[in-house]
Parts: sequence; structure tokens; C-alpha cells
Amino acid sequence: MLHKLSRFAVRRPVSVLALWVAVTIAGFGFGLGVFDRLVGDTETVPGSESYRAAQLVDAAGGQPESIAAVITGRPADDPALRGQVDQAVAELRSMPGVTAVAGPEPATATGQALLVRIAIAPDGGTPATDASEVAEAAATRLHRIPAGLPGVRVAVGGGPLQGHETTAQAQRDVIKAELLTTPLVLILLLLVFGGIVAAGLPLVVAAAGVGATFGVLYLCSAVTDVSLYAIQTTTTLAVGLAVDYALLMVGRFREERRTAPDVASAVVATVATAGRTVVCSGLTVAVALAGLVVFPNPFLRSMGLAGATVVAIDALAAVTLLPALLTLAGRRIAAARPRPDRGVFAAIARFVQRRPAVVLIATTGLLVLLAAPALGMTISQGDPRMMPSGSQTRQLWEQLETHFPDHARTGGAEIVASAAADDPQLLRLRDTVTALPGVVAVDVRPVSPVVTVLDVDGTGEDLVPALRAVDAPFEFAVGGGPAQLSDYRTMIADRLPWAVAFVVAATLLLLFAFTGSVLLPIKAVLTNALSLGAALGVVVWVFQDGHLAGLLRDQGLGYVHLTVPVLAGAIAFGLAMDYEVFLLGRIREHWLAGAGPHESVAQGLQRTGGVVTAAALVLGVVFAGFLVGGFTPIKAVGVGLLAAVALDATLVRMLLVPATMTLLGRRNWWLPRPLQRLHLHVPITETPRIAPER
Repeated sequence: MLHKLSRFAVRRPVSVLALWVAVTIAGFGFGLGVFDRLVGDTETVPGSESYRAAQLVDAAGGQPESIAAVITGRPADDPALRGQVDQAVAELRSMPGVTAVAGPEPATATGQALLVRIAIAPDGGTPATDASEVAEAAATRLHRIPAGLPGVRVAVGGGPLQGHETTAQAQRDVIKAELLTTPLVLILLLLVFGGIVAAGLPLVVAAAGVGATFGVLYLCSAVTDVSLYAIQTTTTLAVGLAVDYALLMVGRFREERRTAPDVASAVVATVATAGRTVVCSGLTVAVALAGLVVFPNPFLRSMGLAGATVVAIDALAAVTLLPALLTLAGRRIAAARPRPDRGVFAAIARFVQRRPAVVLIATTGLLVLLAAPALGMTISQGDPRMMPSGSQTRQLWEQLETHFPDHARTGGAEIVASAAADDPQLLRLRDTVTALPGVVAVDVRPVSPVVTVLDVDGTGEDLVPALRAVDAPFEFAVGGGPAQLSDYRTMIADRLPWAVAFVVAATLLLLFAFTGSVLLPIKAVLTNALSLGAALGVVVWVFQDGHLAGLLRDQGLGYVHLTVPVLAGAIAFGLAMDYEVFLLGRIREHWLAGAGPHESVAQGLQRTGGVVTAAALVLGVVFAGFLVGGFTPIKAVGVGLLAAVALDATLVRMLLVPATMTLLGRRNWWLPRPLQRLHLHVPITETPRIAPER
């Protein structure tokens, strides 16, 4: 198939280019509409009890949306301030869609703030408006309070306002990251290739990948929720892998140009060798992301589907669009200069080969040490501290913490009962719940004549199980933030083994097909698991424990957001396999060409050293774009991926892989006879073709 694709791209490069231009334009054209469909919900678990509780409330008409405002800058009893606030409250109470306004409530602890809370009808109150529009109108009125009152500040947030703010932040973060990283990537590519044409080709492939990514996300949003965290993660992944694959392909093309009679022959040879590596790499990364589909959580599932599709698109672009571009512009790309057999990377490999056991023990020990903090990981749904310090959501939370600490606590447990608010049996349930350990208070809140919510103010790890163990003669479900977190943890515990089994089994099969070995795939999974653990350990050390978090304009939160471990783990494992495939492809090529077990490793490391190092630098720059954003979970994913790339490109590739392959020797390529026959039918390995130096 690759041979046919390369031949078609060589014969009809303009047609292939036109097709990809159309795909890219279409992707950007309608795909940018995905920003209007983003959701901030990441912890929902369909089929869980907390999900059923939410459905019961929605079926009964839904809960009112609520926003809050804290007014500071003058004493709470300041007559001028009080007059402005009272006037605003009076106008809000008459605003269509506003069902209730509580306050202004003075801060009894400090006396320096007023609190106003506003309830909004779930449907906005009128057919022409929705809750979001009412919330925006209310916020606009509240922000007019400081007019004529120097020093007065108003922080408004919550409900639909928080959703709008996070979506807008996601858009700004994507733009900021692309503006920062694209010039740096171009500079790196110019340094690697030394020419504008060769350096520009990876960016063209990356642009096609990003355009297609927006299209994929838009299509996903039509059938499932797409999280606001998905935008920067998938687009960055699209850019990083597109440049990775293009680097490998263009580097191999320059090697083939030394011996190929013409550009077309060099392109075909490039696809037959590096193209097969790209296909295998793309499949391994896609498999790692596809493992997220095992989880019923819409966020993880949509990330798995979108991420795997994006990787497949990048790989397809590398073996179709890039050969077409090389056919059209290949004459302007200089052939690579001959590389010495005893360069820096070969010297590193030979150093490791002289004392492989020592290097293996030392490297493994260091990775285990880095992974140690991950053992103390605590996951949470998070709080407004994850937002940028200048955001209204963060400012409101900080003001509530300072002046109204009782109102700063959010996300309590809820018991949604199919009973009327005045049902004696419901009141007995309330009394029973009130007597449970850790419960401070229980409030009765009617939703409809036949559905009532008991708002439970309580703490403790055993609160949710205790609430669910209570008996009642009517249907009820325990929901709210603590219950959602409990159900999410249960989902991870139940489904993670299946996801890991799927990813490991598929990866072993792919690497078996690529290498024709039994031991190398097992070795690859084990070494990459070590680097994955180390990357997650770094994330916990920084964002949970707070070490060096200040350098990222962040702080230790005491937890890691629940989206980070699984998402960062899946991407990091896939990227680790990306470099593993790059290296093993060249090592096997030299092995099949007759090199010994030690020499093939040294030459494989030497031949891939420049490309993999350049790819790691580019990916590092791209993932650094995560760190300029405002969301702490996105920063945490970025730090995890930066750590994974750095560890894979240095400790794993330069030390751990040569050490293990040296100890295994010829056993690296051991293959039982029955599996030899099987491998003949499923090979996706590179052609054993060494471009001679001259």
C-alpha cells in the first residue's frame, strides 16, 4: 500500500496537494466553530449514580443557575456604596429570567465587602433568552456599581459566566501558544536542515494536521461532548507529531538523495523505509490514545477518539502530502552530508556497551526515584485556583475565601429524591442523614412537586458511601461534587486495567510486526512504563506538592486534576513509543544488513541521533506552549509531556535502550519458528536498505 501511495504521489503531486489543501481549508473553515460547543464538564460518568441523580433533576425541570458577586473597596456600611448596590439589586429583581436575589449581605468577619447572590431560571425565563444571556446581563449591571465610587471593585462569577470565561480562556491560550511556538519551531528546523524549503515542509504538514484536527473535533462535538481542554491538547499533538514525522521523512529523503538517480526514486525509497516507520509509529501512538475509549467518561472518550484520529491524519499526511511536496520541491533540498560511523551518539552507545549492567541499574534507579511522588497522587475535581489569577472566577473565589468563607465551599453532596418536599418519609430521611458522622447540616430544596433535593453539608472520605447506604421507601440517588469524584475514581479503578491491557497487547503486536522480535516489544513496554511513571512523578512533585510551581505562575494545589493522569499518561506512553520505533527501525535495518548486535545498536543510535534529538527539541517547544496558558490542568499536562519527551530522548534512548539491547545481544532478535511464519504475513518493518556513504 505504501508503495502504491508513494507512486501515486510522485505521478500526481499536484492532485495530492490540492486534496490536502481542500481538507485543510475545510477543517479551518467549519472546524473553528467547535469553540462554541466546548464544555467544561470533565468528571461525568454515564451510568453512575451521580449521573442518575443529575438526570432526575433535569427531568424535573432542572436546577436554577446561580451567580454571585462580591463588592469590595469600601466598608460594607458605606452609604454611597450601599445606595449603589441596593439600586442594582432592585433592578436585578425585576430582570426577566432572574428568579431570586439574595443580599446584599455584609461580611461579618471583615466588614469590608458585600455579597449578592442571584438565581436564574434554567431556561432563562423567556423563549427569547437562555440562562447564559440572563447571567451576562446581570453581570453587566453588577459591573456598573463602581461608577462614581473610586476604589470599588466587583468580582462576578459562577454558573454560565464561569463556562464562558473558561471557553474564552481556551481560545486565548491556543492563539498564544501557536504565536509563541511556531517561530521557534521554524528556527529549530532551519538550524536542523540549513535551508528554508526543507525547514518549511514540516510546517506545511503541521498546518494540514491542525486544520484536519479542528475538523475532527467539530465532528466529534456533533456526537459527544468535547472538553475545552481538548483544543490545546489535540492541536499541539497534531503539530508535534506532524513535525516529528516530517523530520524523519525529510531527513531520510536527504540521505537517499546521495545515491538515488533522481528525486522520484529518492521519494519512493524514503516512503519504503522511513514511511514504514511513520506508519508503525502512528499506529502505536493512536493505540495508546484509543485506550481512552475504554472509559465511559465523555471527556476521556472524546479525547481518545479525536486524538487517535489526529495521529492517523498526521501519519497519512506524512506518507502522502509530504511525498508530493518532496516531488515538487525535492530538487531544492540538498543531499545530506555523509555521517561518520563514530559520531557522538555512537560514542555514547559504545560507552554504555562497555558497562551495560551499571548503566541499566543507575538509569532505572533514577527513573524510579523520579516516579516515587506519583505513589502519593491525589486526584480532585479542582477549584477556582486552577484558573488564571486575573479571571473573574478566581477573583470571586478569593474574595469569598477572605470575606465569606462559609460561601466559598462549593460542590457539596446532594440526595435527589423522588418525593415531595413535605413528605414525612423525606423528612425522616433528612433527620437520618443529619445524624451521620461528618454531616454539618442538611437543607431541603424542592425541584418539582415530586422531586426534592437534600443539600448535604459535610466532609469525610466515607460521606458518599454512608449516604448511599441509607434506606428510604422511595427512589433516590446521591449526586453532587463528592459523589461525582467517587464515581470517577471507581470508573478509573474498574476500567484502567482493561485500558492498560488493550494498549499493551496492541503495542506488543505492532512492535512484533515491526521488529520481528519477541523480546524487544516487551523491553519497549517496560522501559517506556518507567519513563511514564517518572513523568507523572514530576507532575505530582510540581503541581500537587508545589515544588517550583511558582516558576509557572502557579502554586501547589494539594491535588492533581482528575483529567491529568490518564490523559498525560496515554499521550506520554504513545510519544515514548514514537521514539522507540524511530530507533528500533534503524537498528534493525543495520542488523539485517549484516552488522553485529553491538554495532547495529551503535549505528542505529548514530543514524537516528540527530533526527530524534531535533524532534525532541521541537516537541519540547510545542509542549512548552501549554505552560503559557492559564489553566493549571493544561500546564500539568504540558509539564508531564515535557518531562516524558526529555526523559525518552535522553535517559531512555541514549542509555536504557543501548544497555538492555547490549545485555540481550543476539537474543534481541530471537523469534520462535511458529512466530517466524506468522511474521511473514504481518510485517510492517523497514526495508533493509542502507544508503552508502560516499
